[in-house]
Amino acid sequence: MAGELEPPAFEDVLQARQRLEGRAVLTPLLESALMNEAAGCRLLVKAENLQKTGSFKYRGAYNNIAAMTPRPAEVVAYSSGNHAQGVAAAAAALGVRATIVMPEDAPKTKLANTRAYGAEVVVYDRYTESREETAAEIARERQAPIVPPYDHPLTIAGQGSIGLEIVEQCDALSVRPDAVLVCCGGGGLISGVGIGLGADWETVPLYAVEPEEFDDTRRSLESGHRETNRPEARSICDALLSPSPGALTFAINRRRLTGGMTVSDEQALGAMALAFHHLNIVAEPGGAVAMAAAMDPSNGLAGKTVVAVCTGGNVDPPMFRRALDLLQE
Repeated sequence: MAGELEPPAFEDVLQARQRLEGRAVLTPLLESALMNEAAGCRLLVKAENLQKTGSFKYRGAYNNIAAMTPRPAEVVAYSSGNHAQGVAAAAAALGVRATIVMPEDAPKTKLANTRAYGAEVVVYDRYTESREETAAEIARERQAPIVPPYDHPLTIAGQGSIGLEIVEQCDALSVRPDAVLVCCGGGGLISGVGIGLGADWETVPLYAVEPEEFDDTRRSLESGHRETNRPEARSICDALLSPSPGALTFAINRRRLTGGMTVSDEQALGAMALAFHHLNIVAEPGGAVAMAAAMDPSNGLAGKTVVAVCTGGNVDPPMFRRALDLLQE
């Protein structure tokens, strides 16, 4: 795909923000003295869990569909849940039908919310079936375009609006962070953020954060080509289980990213607990990994100023209870 589609430019991110104005939430940059103490650094959390549909995915989905000319009657997407909800809500806002291919083991909250936004949900087995092939077949049958979850310039540009906001919010605080940490699955968010941070922040280190068993972007940055994850790999971070980086996103990320970090599922749960306790926000496991990495002393961020993007808050109650139980230990 990288050879077929041009990566978005900074101007495309600015245009995406114009499309999103009045449609997406300008999410806050949160800070707590007690959270800083627990983290061992000054931690500024970009709370995209407070975005429409509970994750950053609404931005890219809305920008992609809104830019389609002529406007289609229906769109198709594939997602583990957050992009599904983003596409469903964006399509509804734009008067377009949506069909979403989702794994049958996706969190019940994400499946239910996607249907509640009005989308038709088609489930598949993420370990034995291809979501891309399933979605492509539906799209052919219905003559409907696919809204990719990350590997598309319009999706990336929409997510890039977060980078614009981070810069503006840090400027308002007279802060220039020592590092920006972003949760990473297929790479659409962090590639967009990297573009949205702009030329003035090119020297600010930008790190992808992934679950331990799904560190394809970290390994790809080290090897110089796209790596894949082991089929038997498992993680509770359902939003970050892409098999490999996107072709277009990796072409962007290999030029802009400083490197990659990984966290364990237990670290993600710990970050969820502290975010609830000190920031009064609900984060899902995949949405908490950047915060978790900021708190890991081995990453060398102690005493520094760090921006971490909390990407989503769509978590089933049993999983959230697992995190909260850590506060009792």
